[in-house]
Amino acid sequence: MGGKYRITGAKFPRMRRPRHRRKLVLSAAAAVVTLGFAGWGTLQLIDVFTGGTDKASAAEHKAVCPSPKPSAPAKVLPKPALITVNVYNATPRAGLAKTAADELKKRGFRIGKVANAPAEYDKKIPGPGLLLGAPTAANGSMPVLGTQLAGAARKTDARRTADVDLIIGTGFTTFATPQDAAAALTALDKPAPAPSC
Repeated sequence: MGGKYRITGAKFPRMRRPRHRRKLVLSAAAAVVTLGFAGWGTLQLIDVFTGGTDKASAAEHKAVCPSPKPSAPAKVLPKPALITVNVYNATPRAGLAKTAADELKKRGFRIGKVANAPAEYDKKIPGPGLLLGAPTAANGSMPVLGTQLAGAARKTDARRTADVDLIIGTGFTTFATPQDAAAALTALDKPAPAPSC
């Protein structure tokens, strides 16, 4: 090359890439936006897991948490000594009704009839048992007797007497332990707790 482009001496022109300030500005802006979204997302997660801010107004709190209702009075359940239980065996095992009746008697229940189950129920109860009684017994005697045999089905019929039938099913193994039955009876006596906010 010649002319004004001729290189002479020991110095050479510095050849570097031109600066792209636009790329730097865009990278910085993208970093700021990304950090902003990350911070906002973190605040949202903290808000979700801590239950919201303390700045919620009383009106908003009432809308979320209903005012407490007066607790319902505890149900008055009959004592086992006031419940007459007829025990029927619907299984092929002989003597099961007598054994069950003796155990219920030890636990304080009055025992009525002890026999094999009527034909409509004989060998037709797949679970541990069936509690059968008048509609008025559904919220009184049946739940108390049900604490002795977990998983027993309940059914009402047209009788007008207060006695309850316990028809032992083929799935019967044993009654609940006295401790478990007492705990279940205590749970029946307690009214449902009011919702807490």
